[in-house]
Order: sequence, then structure tokens, then C-alpha cells
Amino acid sequence: MKNKQKTHKATAKRFRVTRKGKIMHNRQGDNAHLKANKTSQQKARKKGKSSLGSKTESKKIISLLS
Repeated sequence: MKNKQKTHKATAKRFRVTRKGKIMHNRQGDNAHLKANKTSQQKARKKGKSSLGSKTESKKIISLLS
């Protein structure tokens, strides 16, 4: 009898799977050091969400989420 794999909670907090199956995550944003030297445009570019491009990383994350 095979045991069920538990959800990796740290991964579940950081990544979301869209309806089409893409893996979305929050970018680093304003959490970087040396913020005083960066312009507001540079900091704004880092905000928001982005998707993972690598298929191998996506498969690993999906396996951790299931």
C-alpha cells in the first residue's frame, strides 16, 4: 500500500497554480537591500507576480504541491 504524499507547506505558501497549469510566484519586490540607491522605477519593476519558465522546475513544484 502506497502512502499519500503530503503537501509541502512552504511551497504552497509561495506558489500558485493557474487554471491553465502555469506556476505563479511573487517577485522579490521591495525586500532587497540597498533600496535607497535605487530609483522608484527600478523598485516598481521588481514588484508583482511572474510565472516560472522552466518546465523541470514546474514539475518539481507541482509534485511538492500535490
